[in-house]
Amino acid sequence: QVQLIESGGGLVQAGDSLRLSCAASGRTFSAYGVGWFRQAPGKEREFVVAISRNGYTYYRGEFLRGRFTISRDNAKNTVYLQMNSLKLEDTAVYFCAAAADLGDSFYQPGRYDYWGQGTQVTVSK
Repeated sequence: QVQLIESGGGLVQAGDSLRLSCAASGRTFSAYGVGWFRQAPGKEREFVVAISRNGYTYYRGEFLRGRFTISRDNAKNTVYLQMNSLKLEDTAVYFCAAAADLGDSFYQPGRYDYWGQGTQVTVSK
């Protein structure tokens, strides 16, 4: 089993930056790919960005490319999501998830085996 805990969310103003953390415990974290998803009220959960066990970044097309950056520190069992130039539409609960094999379906929630509880990010004017 892998346990994931997100942290770093909060209330920020449009244009600000924020860094989220996903801390893992249990099985060897370095063996998993990790993805970030977000879900706004009344909307479906959507893929943000993912990172492989070797540090390769997966974006879905151009979505959020250039504003959001994912990284990982396997020694600390932690994955980070750096969010810059935040916009009102970025407001959501952000979840991290771990997958033994990202494959070609890295953007699909069903690919992931373990999920955290999420951390709230609220962007105001």
